[in-house]
Amino acid sequence: MRRRVMSMLVGVTLAASTLLSAGPASADSAGPASADTPPPEFGNDWHDPVTAAPPIEKPRTKSCEVTVAEAQFKDFTPYKGDYAPPEKCGKGDWGKVVLRLDGKVKGRQYDRLGYLRIGGVEVFRTSTPEPSVDGITWSVEKDVTRYRETLSRDQQVEMLIGNVVNETYTGIIDVKATLRFYEPEKHTTKQAPPDRVLPLGDATTVTTPRNSERIVAEVYATGSGGGCEEYWYLTVPDAAPYSCKADDGPYREVQVTVDGQLAGIATPFPTVWTGGWSNPFLWYVIPGPRAFDIKPIEYDLTPFAGLLNDGRAHQVEVSVAGRPEATTGWHTPTNILVWQDEKSERVTGKLTGHRAGELANKATYTPGSPEHRLDTLGSHKLSVSGYVDTSHGRVETTVTRALGNTSVHRWTEGESTDALASTWTDRETVTINGRAVRTDRTYTMDGTTTLGAGDRLRTAIALGDRTQTVTAHDGRSTGRSVVDDRYEGDATYTANVPREDRHAVGTSRERYRVYGDGPCHDRTLATVQGTLTEDRLRC
Repeated sequence: MRRRVMSMLVGVTLAASTLLSAGPASADSAGPASADTPPPEFGNDWHDPVTAAPPIEKPRTKSCEVTVAEAQFKDFTPYKGDYAPPEKCGKGDWGKVVLRLDGKVKGRQYDRLGYLRIGGVEVFRTSTPEPSVDGITWSVEKDVTRYRETLSRDQQVEMLIGNVVNETYTGIIDVKATLRFYEPEKHTTKQAPPDRVLPLGDATTVTTPRNSERIVAEVYATGSGGGCEEYWYLTVPDAAPYSCKADDGPYREVQVTVDGQLAGIATPFPTVWTGGWSNPFLWYVIPGPRAFDIKPIEYDLTPFAGLLNDGRAHQVEVSVAGRPEATTGWHTPTNILVWQDEKSERVTGKLTGHRAGELANKATYTPGSPEHRLDTLGSHKLSVSGYVDTSHGRVETTVTRALGNTSVHRWTEGESTDALASTWTDRETVTINGRAVRTDRTYTMDGTTTLGAGDRLRTAIALGDRTQTVTAHDGRSTGRSVVDDRYEGDATYTANVPREDRHAVGTSRERYRVYGDGPCHDRTLATVQGTLTEDRLRC
């Protein structure tokens, strides 16, 4: 798929929030909200990007808006500016802060990766949709309340959506980023945001406040950049005849170490960007899960707080296991979130348990004619425990995490047919003084691309992003919630011809559900040839 198929469209492809769209159908709607007749094939324009994710909840309190950045991106020059917090709507104790990105682009352009940093803290990472000739607009919102401490002071702003504009790729990406600050509600049970946010930066060292009682690392990990690591889940060992190589195959794992000791493991999300699988017609209207919502991976480092609180700088490093040496394509910007014990000058503690299993990774290549096959089975486990002595007593924390990946990759000579069926699991339990929060994450990808007669390229793909969270106290369940995002698409076009001769057709569908304890959300979107044919709410 990579050499003969993927390379035809991928080029310099780069790559929590909600992509905004027109209002959905009413909750009791029996049919689609949109019934426009689709054209027989894609034209020069289509519906603006939409997603079925729920909107960001906003308090019904007074709010103020601040423009953070406004720029046109034509190259790899970052926007730099100044930020000042609003004079009204509170003085840093806002109940909620919501970031909004409004974008527009037209012409021809690849998908691009972008970030927004305020005071050196990465607060937003996103990618862009690919435009139509006539142009598209889109908007993304993200709850950034966790960065409230950073936003409470004057800061420097840096934003970049790296882009290439020339005679062929004409799309200039025009964006505006704003922050809306909401005064706090009178009664709330929500957890307070961090007291400090420390960007890790290039130095990979951090000095935490000596009264830190909870420490969490967040890593915005993305495989991107136009090379094979953008499609890391398709890489094969050297022995296999395929265009994207990796010594140990497709297993990847994002690891965090503290002073050289393994402190956290996680499965990276297999993001498919809007030019992915050589078929942008799949993603023009409905992007794949998280394409515009690049969520950071979180690692609870509280068991290491006793070590980190000694007032010295400590080495905190992030790496991607399985990535071939001397290759680029992974970005891992990291923030350290700290909650402090305001009644203590110093919080002491100790790491009491550390058990790391052996990383198991077996990639078995089976040659064949006409079909080659690679079977991958990978797993890893880690458990760490520690305590901190705070002003409100001893707090004991245990973090366990178990990762798994099974995949079957099949392809023919020349990669004219390329197929992957893969499942990733990331099961984490954080137990604090008997209260346990278990988070089970399951990511799935099942896709096939074929290049057939007349250079007709077809991709059919299904993607899944499911997270179940269960809380328990002393072994007794006290709550459960599920977030389940599923995408399906099937698109065909003629490759190696000008855009007007591609005769592209395609369908896509997304169903995004949130259920369990708390509010229900169940929304389905569907498209045909870029026309939104269904927008239905079931909650």
